[in-house]
Amino acid sequence: MLRKRLISCLDVRDGKLAKSIKFVNTKDIGDPVSTAKKYYDEGLDELVFYDITASSDKRDIMIDVVSNVASQVFIPFSVGGGLRTVEDCSKVLLAGAEKVNVNTAAVNNPELISEASKAFGAQCVVLSMDVRQVVGTKDIPSGYEIVINGGRTPMGLDAIAWAKQGEDLGAGELVVNSIDADGTKEGYELNLTRTIAEAVNIPVIASGGGGKPEHLYDVLTEGKADAALIASILHYGEYSIKEIKEYLIGRGIPMRMIY
Repeated sequence: MLRKRLISCLDVRDGKLAKSIKFVNTKDIGDPVSTAKKYYDEGLDELVFYDITASSDKRDIMIDVVSNVASQVFIPFSVGGGLRTVEDCSKVLLAGAEKVNVNTAAVNNPELISEASKAFGAQCVVLSMDVRQVVGTKDIPSGYEIVINGGRTPMGLDAIAWAKQGEDLGAGELVVNSIDADGTKEGYELNLTRTIAEAVNIPVIASGGGGKPEHLYDVLTEGKADAALIASILHYGEYSIKEIKEYLIGRGIPMRMIY
């Protein structure tokens, strides 16, 4: 049985580690470089770095912060925010990232996914999806809508259809982030995660809502996710990586453990 992965997300704004609830009330909470090093030392499986205002501000990603984080961690490290072209993706990979996360730019230009996949391989291309639950319509039959620009711009695009299209275009992995659950620590959006996991044949990373180890167990089993992304419970010291992994292993979830 394949091991499940524990991933932490570093949302970065103006070079500082930040955290929001449902994509609003964003607060600066620390230094991304020292935090990345700490999580790596404690046994984290992967790290995701998002420059959360690069797309909305229409600027390039902070490549110096990417390089500084990459110099401190030796686990898979993916980066997103403000990546609009294959050249942008190349700069991030050359700065030390193993994967690129595309989100807003991919919705605006889906060919970015296929171009990046052809240039770097599908294993390097992660499609991140920010999703909000809405009343179902003809255009959004699932009741889950894609929102871009850091949760600011609804697109009238069905999340399940977009996940399938992203896979067809060459994405090697999906991050499914529930805006409704983001930062609440009340549990992942299990129906959303499961529906997408059942619709595609590539790994799905669940994001948004992890507040305790039980939530991770739920999304890795009932939600059918391949990995769980956490932020708040690590950033605020509520649980350690070791505590979370020991809990999951104790309930039969295969994990990589450092003793």
